[in-house]
Amino acid sequence: MTHFVSAEEERRVRANDREYNEKFQYAVRQFPSLPVPKSHSLSLKVRGCSIFKPTNGNIVKVFICFFFFCLLLIQSNCIMTSKYNIVTFLPVNLFEQFQEVANTYFLFLLILQLIPQISSLSWFTTIVPLALVLSITAVKDATDDYFRHKSDNQVNNRQSQVLIRVDAYLSHCIYFQADLLLLSSSEPHGLCYIETAELDGETNMKVRQSVSVTSELGDQNNLASFDGEVVCEPPNNKLDRFCGTLYWRDKKYNLTNQNMLLRGCVLRNTEACYGLVIFAGPDTKLMQNSGRTKFKRTSIDRLMNTLVLWIFGFLVCMGVILAVGNAVWEREVGSLFQSYLPWDPPVDNFLFSAFLSFWSYVIILNTVVPISLYVSVEVIRLGHSYFINWDQQMFCSQCNTAAEARTTTLNEELGQVEYIFSDKTGTLTQNIMSFNKCSINGQTYGDRHLSRLDFTPFNPLADQDFCFYDDTLLESVKVGDSHTHEFFRLLSLCHTVMRELVYKAQSPDEGALVTAARNFGFVFRSRTPGTITTTEMGRPVTYILLAILDFNNIRKRMSVIVRNPEGRIRLYCKGADTVLLERLHPCNQELMNITSDHLNEYAADGLRTLALAYRDVSEDEWETWSESHRCADKATNCRDDRLAAAYEEIEQDMMLLGATAIEDKLQEGVPETIAVLSLANIKIWVLTGDKQETAVNIGYSCKMLTDDMTEVFIISGHTVQSVRQELRSGHRSGQLHVRLSGVSVSLHLGIHTDKEHSGQAHALEADMETEFVSTACACKAVICCRVTPLQKAQVVELIKKHKKAVTLAIGDGANDVSMIKSAHIGVGISGQEGIQAVLASDYSFAQFRFLQRLLLVHGRWSYLRMCRFLCYFFYKNFAFTMVHFWFGFFCGFSAQTVYDQYFITLYNIVYTSLPVLAMGIFDQDVPDKRSLEYPKLYEPGQLNLLFNKREFFICIAQGIYTSVVLFFVPFAVLSDATQSTGVPLADYQTFAVTTATALVIVVSVQIALDTGFWTVINHVFVWGSLGSYFTIMFALHSQTLFRIFPNQFHFVGSAQSTLLQPVVWLTIALATAICIVPVLAFRFLKVDLKPQKEKEKRRQLQLKMPINH
Repeated sequence: MTHFVSAEEERRVRANDREYNEKFQYAVRQFPSLPVPKSHSLSLKVRGCSIFKPTNGNIVKVFICFFFFCLLLIQSNCIMTSKYNIVTFLPVNLFEQFQEVANTYFLFLLILQLIPQISSLSWFTTIVPLALVLSITAVKDATDDYFRHKSDNQVNNRQSQVLIRVDAYLSHCIYFQADLLLLSSSEPHGLCYIETAELDGETNMKVRQSVSVTSELGDQNNLASFDGEVVCEPPNNKLDRFCGTLYWRDKKYNLTNQNMLLRGCVLRNTEACYGLVIFAGPDTKLMQNSGRTKFKRTSIDRLMNTLVLWIFGFLVCMGVILAVGNAVWEREVGSLFQSYLPWDPPVDNFLFSAFLSFWSYVIILNTVVPISLYVSVEVIRLGHSYFINWDQQMFCSQCNTAAEARTTTLNEELGQVEYIFSDKTGTLTQNIMSFNKCSINGQTYGDRHLSRLDFTPFNPLADQDFCFYDDTLLESVKVGDSHTHEFFRLLSLCHTVMRELVYKAQSPDEGALVTAARNFGFVFRSRTPGTITTTEMGRPVTYILLAILDFNNIRKRMSVIVRNPEGRIRLYCKGADTVLLERLHPCNQELMNITSDHLNEYAADGLRTLALAYRDVSEDEWETWSESHRCADKATNCRDDRLAAAYEEIEQDMMLLGATAIEDKLQEGVPETIAVLSLANIKIWVLTGDKQETAVNIGYSCKMLTDDMTEVFIISGHTVQSVRQELRSGHRSGQLHVRLSGVSVSLHLGIHTDKEHSGQAHALEADMETEFVSTACACKAVICCRVTPLQKAQVVELIKKHKKAVTLAIGDGANDVSMIKSAHIGVGISGQEGIQAVLASDYSFAQFRFLQRLLLVHGRWSYLRMCRFLCYFFYKNFAFTMVHFWFGFFCGFSAQTVYDQYFITLYNIVYTSLPVLAMGIFDQDVPDKRSLEYPKLYEPGQLNLLFNKREFFICIAQGIYTSVVLFFVPFAVLSDATQSTGVPLADYQTFAVTTATALVIVVSVQIALDTGFWTVINHVFVWGSLGSYFTIMFALHSQTLFRIFPNQFHFVGSAQSTLLQPVVWLTIALATAICIVPVLAFRFLKVDLKPQKEKEKRRQLQLKMPINH
């Protein structure tokens, strides 16, 4: 039977059965048949990583399809994140660029210019700027895609040797190129050690294990006869979940994520392994997760799009006005000239003449719509990104990590941030854990005032870097206290740490606890799928591992069930006190009260706490529970829920052992950074999964909370109504600080699993959004405790929705990714929890303290530069273009241009492009040190004062005013002026040269006034552009070019003859003064009569006077 379904519901794969696998649509679609010799049609073998190096990735692509389909297309498993190749680059890139309205608009103008009856300008006046813009964008896109190809090739060309055989063999340090079902390995019991950094950013090793029935298939003959069939879930992007069944020899075996080796993982500490490909190519979970990230745009981007539409509307209005003028003129005046100035065919009446005139003026005035605006913005942003990457003051020498701008589209948004949402662990803290204190049987241990313990005489296996300061705990171990021994025995057994002595833990917390047990005489040595070997007080002990009850964010605990050498079965559990204490036997009440007090003390010190407990399990109880657990594990429906219920059943009536307290120190400079950012009017919210006391203590440590916050508001209601009442009362009272608590299991932002108060984050519910936001935003600081990754993103979305403010999220772990992607700006810290947060971020660095420089220096400068660039850019274009509009009233609305066509072509791409780019890239108002010393200078960006609709209209008004002066002053002066020989100067060429020269000088003086920070590059670009104007103009008006191209250069000798006249220079000087003097006067009066906060601070900075924040 052939299976063809529109939506794949399951995936079927049978080993060594080509005919069966070809029945499925996905097999035909992804792996078309190739002619393969019959003797080679089973599968293939991969051995080693250095014998054979493929040059095009084909070997790797063949390898991943062993067992799956040996008849595959060679290109089937190639990773391809690039967009173009040599053949498709030009057409595809041009198609993408013409999706931009501005580019399509100018292409339309170019077509119009090819119609002689419409255009009075040559086609190159549009095609040259358009080609330049398209070329620059294409080069940028090609560069980006080159790096994508380079990355793809690095993955696709990983070294392997391929032999067409009957098995798939992977050696140490090999990257998996498909999603494999682990069949067997060189390790006992089919164990396999992997690293998943490319999937989740975690660099610690993880263990995978084959199904027991296939663990002995390592022999090639056994693999040749293997004909098992896998039925599993269809391709999806869930990295932590896999559900399938292996059918073999009339039996079925459940498959989970623990049996899978996903594409992107690296084989570690394992000599070899064999596997069956389940998903390949785009079906792998890695590729399923490689969807496009949501494109983020800045507020300035959105404003620019609106303004360009307004400008286009203004252009149409000017075209209509001039077209109407043409109709009136042709009807009233033009008809008188028909005898010697007839209409050009096919014009036969004044209305059709007006219609053509409209399009002619659209072409002439098109420069008012800035074709080079977007590409100039991208160049400036690229420069700002390089400044971030090159900033040595944001380089962390300890981890050899530089700051990185992972996007070039958000730099100016860094200067407008109002809300920062920060993770705690690893972001504010170092995420380097140390065992600090503990409580055992009601006795607390750990006093920093005592001397550091020396474990060497007591334990030769002790870690020399481990620090502890209370010798009474060591004495308790030495005298054989049963509770103390059981405490550290639990720590040495209840974990997922691997390898001997050089521990590879899945979290820093776990590594710290196992290291503590090691130093106090309970040394974890090794593990197999069925045993854990330790050294207890110098004596080797092997425990039979009966079951592992995994930790997850819902359970918040982990348990192991072991059988000791005496045959006794015991369950050991460690987890969050909120979930573990309620599962204790009632006889623990007194001890629980004492331990709870200790936990609160530890949390008040900012320590991370866990509670420890155990229970004995009888043989009968174990047999009963083991059977129910086995049934739950094999369930095909609701497997996770049934396993959770089984875990819940046995994790009851436990005996409390004590609690641990781990210290996670603040990163360097965190308090100072938060204090400075707060002075910049940036609100900082901490979103953490920790308990309330721990988070609040960190809040005080990092000076997010201060002693002058006399009112502390805690949301701790148990119902929706009580939460709403607390929010309203807190808002009315105007209290300064809100803390959303997770101690009480009802309400805050954490999702809890107890049956009585199941997880509803009431404060985030739709009907309380407004009250929550209004209350929280009235506070100076907000700490959200016990939040899940999804709730972190929800909090960010609430602020974006209700406050319309620029948000920034910063974190270091996979649990921060959703928050980072939700915020306007995402910042990843490359810390102890891998690089997944970095991969999802827009900017990354190694320490939280670099955030103040990113925002107050780079962000503020980027915003300032972009605003100044935009103001000047619109000003110079209106000053240039509107001269044509005024000229239309004096040339019979004939669509005649003021300037010659070469000046029109070169104005935006040569004469004025480089100075404004230099200002946009290098300009500063104050040095970086002053920006950090006076954080109030950051506020104009938050208030969007430097470029908004009002500032835009001011720039447009200045540009229009300049165009009026540049047209009417030369027009008035030259109308009656004569040369020294008495020849009148009132000719078209003289007027055009005078107006063009005055324009270039005026806009050059204007940018010189606007530039606040001069570099060599600024000087070269400003004065070089001015010099290039005169050089090019004299060359274009020379006799040499006229003799070579007599039909193209009509202004022969005009520049020389015009600029030799003193009256022309007096006219240029007069026009320049009339344009510039009012601007200078306005600026001086604005500062003196109506000083703004920013101007006042700049003045104080110059005087080096302190500022009262």
